Amino acid sequence: MSEHLLSVQDLHTSFFTDAGEVQAVNGISFNLDPGEILGIVGESGSGKSVSAYSIMRILADTGRIVDGRILYKGQDLSAWSEKQMESFRGKACSIIFQDPMTSLNPVFTIGNQLREAVVLHTDKRGSVADGRVVELLELVGINEPGKRVKQYPFELSGGMRQRVMIAMALACEPDILIADEPTTALDVTIQAQILELMQSLQRKMGMAVILVTHDLGVIADMCDNIVVMYGGRICERGTAREIFYNPRHEYTKGLLRSIPNVNNMKKKLVPISGSPINMLNMPKGCAFCARCDAAMKICLTRQPEELDINENHRAACWMNIKEAFEAGEGQV
Repeated sequence: MSEHLLSVQDLHTSFFTDAGEVQAVNGISFNLDPGEILGIVGESGSGKSVSAYSIMRILADTGRIVDGRILYKGQDLSAWSEKQMESFRGKACSIIFQDPMTSLNPVFTIGNQLREAVVLHTDKRGSVADGRVVELLELVGINEPGKRVKQYPFELSGGMRQRVMIAMALACEPDILIADEPTTALDVTIQAQILELMQSLQRKMGMAVILVTHDLGVIADMCDNIVVMYGGRICERGTAREIFYNPRHEYTKGLLRSIPNVNNMKKKLVPISGSPINMLNMPKGCAFCARCDAAMKICLTRQPEELDINENHRAACWMNIKEAFEAGEGQV
């Protein structure tokens, strides 16, 4: 089998606070291949953004990768020096943050900030760098790029600012683009435009994309594979078709029940009951058991192992293990 572009192996990332250790990411593993679009889905606090920041090693001061490996083309990033990581960020892997207004510096022009990214990560200087800035703005569909380079972030709309952030991330044509909820602060129409733009750029440049989101509906037609996270763990993974049409974890089913169905707009949406898990007080068993209507006694005390549903689909749910046991295919 050919080597994966990115391989996250048993990653544990914690934040050490006065209240105790917060195990934000608790033993996740996944692979990313060249040209693949991978969606990481989960509600706030599920660990999806921390997973992305761990790959880039841009955690807060209280955060630390406790265990596990992150391999880029077979090389372990966790063993790299900060200087090596500075080269990795931008050139090999770029990130788009969820709020472009706070990501862009309000006292510098758009052109100035884009030019800094170009100069820092490429060998382009002077007029060549200026030309590259205009080229990047054209690439992401910003009209009158020659005029926009002289404007400040507050002079642009939310959609335009997000396009600038995408342009900045693509300055060095990275192998991997991480998009951390890139449409959260935008209205529905602009969301669709930004996602369409990202798909178009991915096809054009051939890069791999990790799309982090809390909304399964946003990525329905965009991702090749989807990882569903809850409580810092992966509860289900598979192709987009498998996740949407054959969900096998109660949390995934809950997420899908909360998405409006255009074919049946009269159908009542069903929210997931309860509150998000307290990461300072993780249960011994399944992280979702306290909110799960199908929870069994074993869910409270033992974590379920991931079970192969088929070659393109895995889920960590005791319901699947119970079904397999009853069918004589395994044992609990």
